[in-house]
Amino acid sequence: MSRARSARLRRLPLNAAAALTVLVCLFPVYWMISTAFTPSKDIQSSDPRLLPRTWTLDHFRTAVQADGFGMFWRNSVLVTVSSILLALVVALASAYAVARLRWKGRRQFMLMVFIAQMAPWESLIIPVYIISRDTDMLDRLPTLTLVYFMVTLPFSVIVLRGFIGTIPPELEEAAQVDGCTRTAAFRKVALPLLAPGLMATSLFGFITAWNEFAYANFLIIKHQDSRTLPVWLSSFQNTFGTDWGATMAASTLFALPALVVFLLLQRHVTSGFAAGAVKG
Repeated sequence: MSRARSARLRRLPLNAAAALTVLVCLFPVYWMISTAFTPSKDIQSSDPRLLPRTWTLDHFRTAVQADGFGMFWRNSVLVTVSSILLALVVALASAYAVARLRWKGRRQFMLMVFIAQMAPWESLIIPVYIISRDTDMLDRLPTLTLVYFMVTLPFSVIVLRGFIGTIPPELEEAAQVDGCTRTAAFRKVALPLLAPGLMATSLFGFITAWNEFAYANFLIIKHQDSRTLPVWLSSFQNTFGTDWGATMAASTLFALPALVVFLLLQRHVTSGFAAGAVKG
């Protein structure tokens, strides 16, 4: 038996396990998309099929024509993009201070960041609600923006700190010798090299804020116009049950932006996470 064939046989169980994992993870997504194109009478049939007998776009029309479709999309995009930009600015400054500067309490600061990252988000709902209520910030999109900023900030600091640590400080020192200030040296030398790390943290923040439901449903109670897309998905439930076709079509439309962003940034995100994990 050749060495190459022996290596393939050894990898066979791993390849089979990987294929099974992909199948298990993708099947619910396939079923969601398949149901979105299946007529209602076939969805409610007692004989489900992997492939629909006929295809329809009626569920997508129902989802697009639902009350508040465009408004909820605008709210989700506004809150998501704002929280990402805010988190990137603050995380970049914090990560640079930890990676490049020497100051008392630096290790304790990173320890607190790690603790904040480990805290379950759901356990903070009650404190966040009380703070929002006492400061008259309930039912407002800026409140959701600040919450999503708070949730994504620790991860962004950790990743960017590791990524900045891989950039030789001599590059910035050489720029300072040539007359640049510390800020200008960072902007002209280090910042372009941080692009993959910034994209990785941006993708994480986008997926987190885009998919978040609990805070959006809990903090936006009275003003329905301020709700986001995850809450909008519940609008397809009524006293007669759930319109599963419209719900799956709305879920498909809801998942498309995150999928497109991931496909566009996939290569940069992979290199960003790998580089950020080299040194920390």
